[in-house]
Amino acid sequence: MERVSIIRKGLPYESIEFISNKSNLPIKHILHLLQMPQTTYNKKKKDKDLLSGRDSELVLVLTEVLEFGLEVFNSEKEKFQRWLQKTNISLGGAAPISLFDSLTGIQEVRNRLNRLEYGNLA
Repeated sequence: MERVSIIRKGLPYESIEFISNKSNLPIKHILHLLQMPQTTYNKKKKDKDLLSGRDSELVLVLTEVLEFGLEVFNSEKEKFQRWLQKTNISLGGAAPISLFDSLTGIQEVRNRLNRLEYGNLA
């Protein structure tokens, strides 16, 4: 229930920068995933507003997957970021990072990371 409370309250806009850093994606790309114009992001961040519930949930789940991915790759950030960018046969030829625009896509990436953690190819 704590997660639900966090999502309902909303995460700070700075959490977008956290995702950008972890995934090595430009903030513009993260904003595209969230369907948010750069001007809106700049204004809301400056005003210290909070993300909407939907955006907060996407950011929270994405943050968890990125942190889990770093664990799976033994904190080797560069290797993990390369894996995110590389096409993956088990994802139908898509790069994991291309699936970050939906909760289902993020879950598929997490499933592949789980397989990697237990020694299966993903």
